[in-house]
Amino acid sequence: MSVIPTMPASRVRTAPAFLEMSADNWRLAIVAGVAVSAAAAAALPASVAFWIVGVMTALVAMAFAVNAYRRRHYGGLLVAPAIAVLFVMNIFPLLWSLGLSFFAYQSNQQSIRFVGLGNYIKVLTNDIAAADNWHALTNTAMFVVLTVAAQMVVGFLLAMLFAKQFPLRKYLLILVLTPMMLSVVASGVFFTYYYDPTFGILSYVMNSIADGQFILMDNKAGAVAGIVFADAWMWSPFVMLLVLAGLVSVPKYLYEAAAIDRVSAWRRFWTITFPYIRGLLMLALLFRTIEAFKLADLVILLTKGGNDTMTISYHLIRIANEQNKTSEGAAISYIMLFMVIVLTNLYLYLANRRDRES
Repeated sequence: MSVIPTMPASRVRTAPAFLEMSADNWRLAIVAGVAVSAAAAAALPASVAFWIVGVMTALVAMAFAVNAYRRRHYGGLLVAPAIAVLFVMNIFPLLWSLGLSFFAYQSNQQSIRFVGLGNYIKVLTNDIAAADNWHALTNTAMFVVLTVAAQMVVGFLLAMLFAKQFPLRKYLLILVLTPMMLSVVASGVFFTYYYDPTFGILSYVMNSIADGQFILMDNKAGAVAGIVFADAWMWSPFVMLLVLAGLVSVPKYLYEAAAIDRVSAWRRFWTITFPYIRGLLMLALLFRTIEAFKLADLVILLTKGGNDTMTISYHLIRIANEQNKTSEGAAISYIMLFMVIVLTNLYLYLANRRDRES
């Protein structure tokens, strides 16, 4: 009886799991999707490549879903609809605009061609475009400093006020929080009438004090002050809420012990109160700085960029929508995103360094 030789199991060659043709092989699906999408974007018209990229994305998502089902990762399946909505509403537009920034494309034309970093070089080095961009960016930095400083100071003082109990506190707190609940358009229209030189409240009061017609928006200083005041009126309550959350969490026995030791009010604030609100103040500073970089709505409603109040966000809107320079607008937006990321990382570095030192 002859014995058929068998190969040891360790020497049996099987196809790598990466190349296995199965519905749950998400690694192969990603590689195939990226390759097909890149080839379609390079060789086919944009209208056709768009749908091919969409189909490849759907296939990758399906591979992830099948893999999660077979491995019984039901938690991932439960959050999959939310991730899909996040991808469609946030991630896909972000990636699409990033891709547009490398092409020469205008929304009022059908032609599109690849220019690489040409749009970024143009908005940073072109004499006219770069001058307008840098000037708008300078104005934005000015608004960031002024608005955030005003909001932090006013919000902190309001929080210190409402941390104490006094008559009508609840009703006044609701009244102070009202501006934050209003839409920016409603607030902008309100301040448009408030600053109106003919029948505005501010002009009426100033005209009764001094002779002549008072026009706040007549020069750059007045226009900047009007925008800063309107923005601080809207968002100081947000800072107040964050700081107030830290103030109400301070244990009362610390203040009682400090009172027994006859500690001064300033020392009580610096050694007891401030450590509890420092993190929330830094968080409010981060949030409001990021939002201040996007300041455009109040500028549009109050000055329309006049009196040298053009911000980079409003400048971006004019380039992308009014001048139909879609690709250049996308390049400017990603330069802004890079700057915000740098500022955020600087904030996190300083916050972690302070925590290590303390």
